[in-house]
Amino acid sequence: MKWYRYLYLGDNARKAKYKTFGLIRKNRFTIDTYIVAISDNPDNILEIYSANLLKQPHFRKKEFRDRVYVVGLAKGKNEAYELVRDIVDETYSHTGAVDVAGYLKFGERLRKG
Repeated sequence: MKWYRYLYLGDNARKAKYKTFGLIRKNRFTIDTYIVAISDNPDNILEIYSANLLKQPHFRKKEFRDRVYVVGLAKGKNEAYELVRDIVDETYSHTGAVDVAGYLKFGERLRKG
């Protein structure tokens, strides 16, 4: 998995950031934690995964993990939806389009942190 350098964090995820990262890296269960990633599907912009889903055999395969580009971390599904909205809103306000992958991978993100 690749992690975006200026990771978007929900308010609740920000409070437990280091503990949550540790649990994900150690492949342990995390309660109500969601990952926001750029979608491989050209029909979608972003995808939301439960961090616990990454423990499943399919998601542990190298070919899957190499394709995942994590741009956000949230505690709770509602916070994950808000984070997706914030990412798309920021992208649109800076570029006039919703090419989130282009904005985050190749563009200069103006708000850092």
